[in-house]
Amino acid sequence: LDTTAELGTSNQQLCGDSGTYLILETTIFIRPCSSNNKLSVVDGLVNDSVVRSPKVAELSLASCNISKFPNAVKHQDELHVIDLSNNQMHGPIPRWAWETWKELFFLDLSNNKFTSIGHDSLLPCLYTRYINLSYNMFEGPIPIPKENSDLELDYSNNRFSYMPFDLIPYLAGILSLKASRNNISGEIPSTFCTVKSLQILDLSYNILNGSIPSCLMENSSTIKVLNLKANQLNGELPHNIKEDCAFEALDFSYNRFEGQLPTSLVACKNLVVLDVGNNQIGGSFPCWMHLLPKLQVLVLKSNKFYGQLGPTLTKDDDCELQHLRILDLASNNFSGILPDEWFRKLKAMMSVSSNEILVMKDGDMYGTYNHITYLFTTTVTYKGLDLTFTKILKTFVLIDVSNNRFHGSIPETIATLSVLSGLNMSHNALTGPIPNQLASLHQLESLDLSSNKLSGEIPQKLASLDFLSTLNLSNNMLEGRIPESPHFLTLHNSSFIRNAGLCGPPLSNECSNKSTSSEEKSVDVMLFLFVGLGFGVGFAIAVVVSWKPCIGK
Repeated sequence: LDTTAELGTSNQQLCGDSGTYLILETTIFIRPCSSNNKLSVVDGLVNDSVVRSPKVAELSLASCNISKFPNAVKHQDELHVIDLSNNQMHGPIPRWAWETWKELFFLDLSNNKFTSIGHDSLLPCLYTRYINLSYNMFEGPIPIPKENSDLELDYSNNRFSYMPFDLIPYLAGILSLKASRNNISGEIPSTFCTVKSLQILDLSYNILNGSIPSCLMENSSTIKVLNLKANQLNGELPHNIKEDCAFEALDFSYNRFEGQLPTSLVACKNLVVLDVGNNQIGGSFPCWMHLLPKLQVLVLKSNKFYGQLGPTLTKDDDCELQHLRILDLASNNFSGILPDEWFRKLKAMMSVSSNEILVMKDGDMYGTYNHITYLFTTTVTYKGLDLTFTKILKTFVLIDVSNNRFHGSIPETIATLSVLSGLNMSHNALTGPIPNQLASLHQLESLDLSSNKLSGEIPQKLASLDFLSTLNLSNNMLEGRIPESPHFLTLHNSSFIRNAGLCGPPLSNECSNKSTSSEEKSVDVMLFLFVGLGFGVGFAIAVVVSWKPCIGK
């Protein structure tokens, strides 16, 4: 072998003592297993008397069904990259590992069954840039490397219980900390405000309490993603956000925040996602958000917002949120009519450019091995289910104004939003007919107009919406024959119940000859059945950071 060699394990069936290959005086790059690999590493002790051991620089044995931590690397003090993710290793990480791997650059032990760090909270890592311990069963305090610069940490989906306050100053050079879905309690340490390099802080799905340290939002010029979703935080959101705000995604949903949204958020010109759903925040509709030129996701659901989306919103361009793709105002106290002109100004819901990046994310490349991508997330009601979308495709376009006190007719201008995927106007007091123009929404997959006071017949042309897989028109005052088409026959009768005047399949009450729809005519419909969330919408359900080493040839 040359002084630098490569050992590939793809499509092999290797078995034996994990120390037996340490007999060559060379530097080895051990590349990833494939999904078909049946590598079985049998734990064995490395003989300390073996002098001429090769130096392994890169060890990647992901998805190799390894059950024990390989002792073969005990003396590998020049390892730079270690990927042992997606195996069956359990118990503690050996203490010698942390003491030996002081030259380590990249460490991925995710998706195993480790229960203990095997070291005190202050790890003796000197040059590490990426540590991924996610999806294990670690407990106790979160570990912090002693020395760090441009460091990315992913500790999500474990059982860590607290952050050691005295060690947080060691995070001075950290870029990203992801510790979602743990059992971390207590208050958010204000010492995070001193971490001047921090770009991503994800502490979602824990049991944190207290308020957000004001300095975390007011004095930060580096944080791009702040995700505090699903904790027990309270108080008001900090109000004095500075002009150099760098926020791209803010998620404060499922907490106990109150007061009003800080108007100083207008300083955050790069803000793409704002989710404050399921809190106790009040005030009128935040029209000042038209000053946020990149805002695409606005979730205000389940709060105490009130007032009209009326004439004040259409005066000049004071409420032109033209880049929005997801607007969720459900379960508030909004009232009045739904203004026709306002919907006409939702320009981003009218088309999707083929030149756009399809997934909303914050992503940068750091060096050879690290590619960090934070996928923006949100939780909305879609097709009758509360779903957390951790990939927000830009082809997914949603309006939800359900569970408010809107009245009047459905605006016909909604039909201009040609790429709309979901429309929910249920549980209001809307009256009049269902507009025929809705049949022009050819990308529509979910339509819920239930529990209103709509009257008249169901437009025959709605049956031509091939992608419409979820329809709910129940609890209205509709009448006449349900449109006959193969597509509508696939819908459950619950989509039409409690409309005294409706008849025909899938309802059991038959139509008389006088019940024939005035619109009825022959319609040829090609039926497409899509499984899951529908064509054009692909989502993973969980908080994800996609960051993989570039370790191919």
